[in-house]
Amino acid sequence: MNVYLAEFIGTAFLILLGDGVVANVILKGTKGNGSGWIVITVGWATAVLVPALMFGAASGAHFNPALTIALAVVGITQWAVVPGYIGAQFLGAMVGAFLVWLMHKDHFDATSDPGTQLGVFCTGPAIRNPSLNLVCEIIGTFVLLFTLSYGVGQASDGGIGAIGTWRAWAVILTIGISLGGTTGYAINPARDLGPRIMHAILPMKGKGSSDWGYAWIPVVGPVIGAILGAVAAKAVFGG
Repeated sequence: MNVYLAEFIGTAFLILLGDGVVANVILKGTKGNGSGWIVITVGWATAVLVPALMFGAASGAHFNPALTIALAVVGITQWAVVPGYIGAQFLGAMVGAFLVWLMHKDHFDATSDPGTQLGVFCTGPAIRNPSLNLVCEIIGTFVLLFTLSYGVGQASDGGIGAIGTWRAWAVILTIGISLGGTTGYAINPARDLGPRIMHAILPMKGKGSSDWGYAWIPVVGPVIGAILGAVAAKAVFGG
């Protein structure tokens, strides 16, 4: 299977399932409304697991520009494929976000709070402090890459699929539960920016700002954290 197609479809599934669980928990009138943070964190971890099981052998199951860039920095992924990977990831994220909106349109219409609507699509800080919000995203993504990069250099496909999708599930779950309460743990530029763009584009009843003043943090922070995590893992574990 074409690696770019795998990244596109995989990222679309990731956002459909990941943003889907957020919609189910926070939008008015859904059957999962109010079920809480644990449901969101388990849902998001599983949203990464499912497409990784499907496409890990095809593309390495990156689904995350920060991961792709970091693996290129340490020489595991070839720089020549990076633009294609990132383009496919962002397009997939936008398609997934559109499907979440389409499926939950009645519930978006029934939800009067613009911040809740935006929260389905992208992350935001619990307490707005840009410098510390950035640090939170760096630390969360550092943990992701440092943990997942162990042994990745010995694998053939150079991605999450190479080192065990269940390890990725466990890591993302614990990041969400332990570290996610400050910024919503974007840890993935495509996961945040792609759906944020769709929020800005889609016709939504009572829609508010897409919060572009914050949007750079869940893009820059994960890239910095991912590079630091991959470089540190290579220094510690080799490969």
